[in-house]
Amino acid sequence: MRQTRDVLRGLLQSLLLQQLRGTLYRHLASRLTQHVRDFLRRTYALELPRIVIEQPPRVELGEYAMPLAFELAKKLRKPPRKIAEEILAELGTVPGFAKFELAGAGYINAHVKREELASALAADEKPRAQIPSGKILVEHTSINPNKAAHIGHLRNAILGDTFVRLLRFAGRDVDVQNYIDNTGVQVADVVVGFLHIEKKSREEIEQLTRQPRFDYYCWDLYARVSQWYEQNKENLTARHQVLHAIEEGGNETAAIADVISIMVLRRHLMTMDRLGIEYDFLPRESEILHLHFWDAAFTKLKESGVLHLETTGKNKGCWVMKRAGATVGEGEQLSEEDQKVIVRSNGTVGYVGKDIAYHLWKFGLLGRDFGYRKFYHYPRGHDCWISTTVGALDHPHFGGVEEIYNVIDARQSEAQNSVIEALRALGYNRQADHYTHFSYEMVALTPRCAAELGYQLSEEDKARSYIEVSGRKGFGVKADDLIDALIASAKNEVDDRHAEVPEPERVSIATQIAVGALRYFMLKFTKSSVIAFDFKEALSFEGETGPYAQYAVVRATNIFRKGGWEPDQFSGKGVDFSKYFSGEGSNEIWELWLASSKTSYVIDQCIATTEPAYLSKHAFQLAQQFNYFYHRYPILSEPDEGRKKFLLTTVAVVRRELIRALAVMGITVPPVM
Repeated sequence: MRQTRDVLRGLLQSLLLQQLRGTLYRHLASRLTQHVRDFLRRTYALELPRIVIEQPPRVELGEYAMPLAFELAKKLRKPPRKIAEEILAELGTVPGFAKFELAGAGYINAHVKREELASALAADEKPRAQIPSGKILVEHTSINPNKAAHIGHLRNAILGDTFVRLLRFAGRDVDVQNYIDNTGVQVADVVVGFLHIEKKSREEIEQLTRQPRFDYYCWDLYARVSQWYEQNKENLTARHQVLHAIEEGGNETAAIADVISIMVLRRHLMTMDRLGIEYDFLPRESEILHLHFWDAAFTKLKESGVLHLETTGKNKGCWVMKRAGATVGEGEQLSEEDQKVIVRSNGTVGYVGKDIAYHLWKFGLLGRDFGYRKFYHYPRGHDCWISTTVGALDHPHFGGVEEIYNVIDARQSEAQNSVIEALRALGYNRQADHYTHFSYEMVALTPRCAAELGYQLSEEDKARSYIEVSGRKGFGVKADDLIDALIASAKNEVDDRHAEVPEPERVSIATQIAVGALRYFMLKFTKSSVIAFDFKEALSFEGETGPYAQYAVVRATNIFRKGGWEPDQFSGKGVDFSKYFSGEGSNEIWELWLASSKTSYVIDQCIATTEPAYLSKHAFQLAQQFNYFYHRYPILSEPDEGRKKFLLTTVAVVRRELIRALAVMGITVPPVM
């Protein structure tokens, strides 16, 4: 497994060396856009802020299509086709483009010089690109440290980690943070379980934390505590007492909570490490409280008039602010429906209040900082730091970033919007504009998957399209169990196909397949889709899956292995691309080359839309096109040496781009499948 991750890390490091280079496909589009903009300014005295470029439905129609004439029709009071004819007559030549054609009622189709694009792509040339300055902070995972991570947490972590990889591929400086709510009700409930149900002492609890899977123990205990509350509502008094003690700190109960949360947190990091997911900093809520982050934020909010003390109604005695999205006229009072309670009447601070303080720190606006200490050392040599009240002086700099992306599920939209509202109300509009809630929907199980994991299902459950998980009820899939099951399933397949391979290597191959299957499955759905996880679908070698894309790379690699070549030998030198990209039948292979040229372009789209699903779709389509090419063209038996070299160069380019796309998704490729 370590070898797998080392390969991935090395591959990503090599990708980062390209951080000052853009994509040829995008570069040509930008060149065309600028040429057209200059033409419009010169000919019509028009300034268009945005020139739309689309892709024609078929590659023989060109590589780009401009519906420009339709937008200009009203401005120039001419038919679109007439405008398109005028543009074509005067546009002139554009470097990198072979010709422009009129299509339909006014489209302008652009054809690139295929041989130039292919030559540059084969040599992996990329034009220089401008990279915005400033650090980006991506916060993801953020699991309550009270029990084992589950399948829903994996979606958050995989989405967040992939977005970090996308940004780093684009050359951005990124900090990865995992916020730890170690003073909340979930941790309090587990403490209640140990103290009031199991009657454990601090020493006994510390002994239990040394178990290999202490987080599993807490999973079961957490469900029992929920049942205990339901048996007698007076038991909830224990929760309130424990929660108060934890927030106050400096007592035995708070010390027990710290022991539990620290050990569960370590288990979470170990679980995510199995998927190649790392963090830079773990800010904890306990330090936000004890270092008085909230006090500093509270003063700012009161002095700016963002908060006011409510003196009447159900929120009497609470400090409230305008709810995100509420509209209040000048001189009007906030209605109770338009109020967001930040500080309760008993003086306790709600989640949003602490989050406002935390985000002021993120942007470097709070005037306070955490203490830091090293917490977790990754096998690849990277250190993860955690917040303390007083810590090391030689720590990396965290906070004070330019942009923030918070990977938090869709149910937290109101809370996220409230933080943005508070930033704007404080006058921090630029920061609010660079604060993105990376929202996503939940993960459930297909009935088949739930049954395979040993859950007893009713007939009603079996008829459902998916079954929701519930940590409080103890129903769900622990992340490690899911990873173990996927590895075991993949191992059975590897054992059948490659019995001659040594056992440790088969385990490594199975792990790469399992991790690839899981990560791909979590990424192929758009963020707004509810995922119903299914083992069989995720591990399939057919269809839109990780193993399918991995297998395409293995196929490509096998071609070079059988021929005794290295893929790097085929960089396009000595290939007459004009010969193979013109004439009858050339469009088929050109379509594969064109798709290969779009990896960086698609990555830019993923970042702009915060939607990694575009990259998984790109990887699948590229693998699909390659598999068709693989069956269509007998490469090794090709008698024409020139054509053979061209075909091998095609394989080398597709293989490289597939590996590149999969690496950004956190997926490595095994030697055999």
